[in-house]
Amino acid sequence: MIARITVTLKPGVLDTQGRAVHDALKTLDQATIDGVRIGKYIEVKLDETDIMKARTAVKEMCDKILANPVIEDYSIEMDSEG
Repeated sequence: MIARITVTLKPGVLDTQGRAVHDALKTLDQATIDGVRIGKYIEVKLDETDIMKARTAVKEMCDKILANPVIEDYSIEMDSEG
């Protein structure tokens, strides 16, 4: 089982990396860019066949280590291998 996790800053949280990329793109004459937000993508391979148990384990990983629930949101996509 593979869990694909996307972590993003919550709306309203200052994204300094996103702002730096936004400014850099503007210097390249990318005038149509209105904003940039930076997040992270994580894949976790689990040795589990029960999707509910796997999802529960991944949610716990996100809540404790992979994301900061105070300032970040996350989404989980589960996929069986093969």
